Amino acid sequence: MSTQGTDAALVAAARSGSDNAFAILVDRHQQAVRSFLRRVCGHAADADDLAQETFLAAWTSLRTLDKPERIRSWLFGIAWRRAQGMARSMSRTRWRETDWQGERPDSDQPGTELNIAMQQALAQLPPDQRAVIALCLAGDWSHADAAQVLAMPLGTVKSHALRGRARLAEILGVRDDES
Repeated sequence: MSTQGTDAALVAAARSGSDNAFAILVDRHQQAVRSFLRRVCGHAADADDLAQETFLAAWTSLRTLDKPERIRSWLFGIAWRRAQGMARSMSRTRWRETDWQGERPDSDQPGTELNIAMQQALAQLPPDQRAVIALCLAGDWSHADAAQVLAMPLGTVKSHALRGRARLAEILGVRDDES
């Protein structure tokens, strides 16, 4: 499978019926979407399910994408909305029953104490702050791009980034010189 072509060209080909073009787009963006969702959700299995749902939703609504060159932001927006929907629909019982899983490293990836501590600290942030931290600090997105993806005002994103970073530093017991 060729990985040549811009995202916009691949979107155009996928809109014309090319399964291969869409598969290339999935290959290109799947890991970033999954990583974002893992940070936001805190449960790897839920994040993986949401990533699959994100790409299924993208395939079925590809024609609604206004700016094909911005597919990455569009995909993250779909992922964020899916994560919000799942959080609203999940019962408290499920969270209580599966909470212990967040305290052990994923079996398919070597975990470190720092990674575990970071996941636990992220889980203590409100969902909106967690999403901003996942995009801006962990994902190296600009505040403007995160604001667009999360459908939040730019000032709110900046505030969430500042407060989220300060809260993470407090939880982890490290000094945050940037706040």
